[in-house]
Amino acid sequence: MEPKAIHPQTGTALDDALGAQVRSTVGRIYRRFRSERPAGALGDTALDVLLYLNKHGPQTLTQLSEQAQVAPASMSQSVNRLTSAGFASRTPDPHDRRKVLFTATSEGDELAVATRVHRDAWLDAHLDALSPEDQAAIARACTVLSGIADL
Repeated sequence: MEPKAIHPQTGTALDDALGAQVRSTVGRIYRRFRSERPAGALGDTALDVLLYLNKHGPQTLTQLSEQAQVAPASMSQSVNRLTSAGFASRTPDPHDRRKVLFTATSEGDELAVATRVHRDAWLDAHLDALSPEDQAAIARACTVLSGIADL
């Protein structure tokens, strides 16, 4: 077995250092991206639920909980915030009256679109400021990381 290459600055195995760097960088960019939203917008969790409703249409509490990988009680708090703020509504499921569907209202859809536009503008401005070589490197990294994500 060949010895692992060692990172010159940290002294850790290069494979381990790369994994840590990818995890750290993806986490930081994700948190930064989530923090970009119009003034006065909802908190992260409620806004994520609203964005999901806007993109995927009506959902049950169970579907939203599974998508977000949280307990139904936690999701219930988020949808309660959305409904009380007028960004989502509750309606009976036409196929199963025991279930409730949550749907983004027109105000919720407007906020979701404004949030996407704001986030895209922030990211695009930073990407546009990069050199063509750096843009190409990021495009290549996205292709490789997408392949990993799809495994």
